[in-house]
Amino acid sequence: MQTTINFLEAISERVGRLAAWSTALMVAVIFFLVVMRYGFGSFNQQLGELTTYFFALSFLFSSGYALKHDSHVRVDLFYAKWSERRRAWVDLLGTAFFLLPWCLVAIFTCWKYAYNSFKLGEVSSQPSGLPAVWVLKFIILFGFVLLLIQGLALALRSVQTLRQR
Repeated sequence: MQTTINFLEAISERVGRLAAWSTALMVAVIFFLVVMRYGFGSFNQQLGELTTYFFALSFLFSSGYALKHDSHVRVDLFYAKWSERRRAWVDLLGTAFFLLPWCLVAIFTCWKYAYNSFKLGEVSSQPSGLPAVWVLKFIILFGFVLLLIQGLALALRSVQTLRQR
């Protein structure tokens, strides 16, 4: 079981570190756009849309990483004071009844959404926009897949904790 947990968490770790670079790229592109707009009075629509892609990458691809490092948003009134076993129960039940089902619904929905966009060859609604909007829709899909992967690792880790004496 530990090997499986390590494998799943390694995916979250590597993708999360990669997603951090997309944030740096997004900041660089936004800086360039600001300089172009206010310094030279021009704007590039494709670069403007590219910031959305980088934001999606950094936000969605880091969701599993945030879950792995317990950096996600949580109301922590009671959880922090509970025993390790009780936290494992909460993590296991929360993951089994809320996180994993939600991820599966989102993956199923996003798959149809992204696949149809790809089949249609969907492009930006802006005349000079990016030619492959379907890429953004697949980013959404893969973001939920990555969250599902880390959710499975969290559930397995919780089971492992509960099996210990």
